Amino acid sequence: MDREYSYKLKTLVEEMKLNIVYPSTDYEKVNILTGDVHRPGLQLTGFYDYFDPTRIQLIGRMETAFLNKFDEQERRAKIEVLLSKKIPALIVCHDVEMMQVYIEAAEKYDVSLFSTSQNTSNIMSEIIRIIKSALAPRVTRHGVLVEVYGIGLLLMGESGVGKSEAAIELLKRGHRLIADDAVEIKALANTLEGTAPELIRHYVELRGIGVIDVRQIFGVGAIKARQNIHLIVNLEPWREGMLYDRLGINEQHMTILGVDVSAVTIPVKPGRNLAIILEVAAMNQRMKFMGYNAAIEFTRQINRHFDEKLS
Repeated sequence: MDREYSYKLKTLVEEMKLNIVYPSTDYEKVNILTGDVHRPGLQLTGFYDYFDPTRIQLIGRMETAFLNKFDEQERRAKIEVLLSKKIPALIVCHDVEMMQVYIEAAEKYDVSLFSTSQNTSNIMSEIIRIIKSALAPRVTRHGVLVEVYGIGLLLMGESGVGKSEAAIELLKRGHRLIADDAVEIKALANTLEGTAPELIRHYVELRGIGVIDVRQIFGVGAIKARQNIHLIVNLEPWREGMLYDRLGINEQHMTILGVDVSAVTIPVKPGRNLAIILEVAAMNQRMKFMGYNAAIEFTRQINRHFDEKLS
C-alpha cells in the first residue's frame, strides 16, 4: 500500500486526444504524480502561496478574458511566471485563442503545451477521473469477481471450494464475469473497484476441464472490464457443529485498502445450489442499499407479535 504510482503524461494526451502544440524535450518521460488539476486564476494575479507545481494547469475562457485585459508585456510576464514553476503541462481549453505568448513561454521553459476544443470543466473532471484511477492504491486478491443484478460480488475462499464453478453457473444465468483467480483491486475514494490482470482477462480455470475463454463461449455480454465491489462472499466447506449466521442481523465487514465492505460467509456442501444463493445475496444487498433490511424487519415483526400477545 505504501507504493507510489505514476502516470505518463503522453498516455493522458493520447487518451484525451489533446492537440500537441509544443512537446517538452522530456515529454515522453514526464510522469504525473497527482490526480489534482488546477485552473491558475489566483496565480495569474500573482498569488503563488500554496501553489502546487506538480498539477496540470488548465487555461479556459475565464483565464483568457482576464489575460486579455493586459498589454502584451504584462501578459507575457504572467504566463512566464506560471510556466517557470516547471509544471508538468499547460492545456488551453474550449478552443480559445492560442496566444503566441503561450508557445514562446512553453519553449523558453520547456513545458509541454496542449490545446483542446473541450470545455474546461468537462476536461478537468475527465482528467481527474483518469489520473485518480491510475494513481489509486491497489492490491491483488485471490478470488473471483462477478456482477450479479448490478452488484459486484467478490467470491473468496480456499482453492477448490467452488468459486470458478459458481461463476460459470452465474454466467449461464445471464450475469457477468470481471475476473477469475486474481482480482486487482483499487481504492477510489471510499469505493473498491476490481478488474482482471490483462494476461488472464476473460479466462476461467475449471478443474478437470482446464482454461476456458468466457468471451468466446458465452459472448461479450458475459464479460465486463471493471466493477465496484459491493459485497464480499467468503465460501468455505460446510463444517458440522459450526454456528452459521441464520438471521443476518449482525453484519460482517472486511477491510481492503482502508475501505470497509459488507461481507457474508456461505458454507458450501454438495446439494446446495450456490448460484441461486449468490443471486439472493446480491438482491438482498440491493435491498439494503435501498434502505430495507429483511432481518431487521423480521425481528420487528416478531417483537410486535409478542408485544400484542402480552398487552
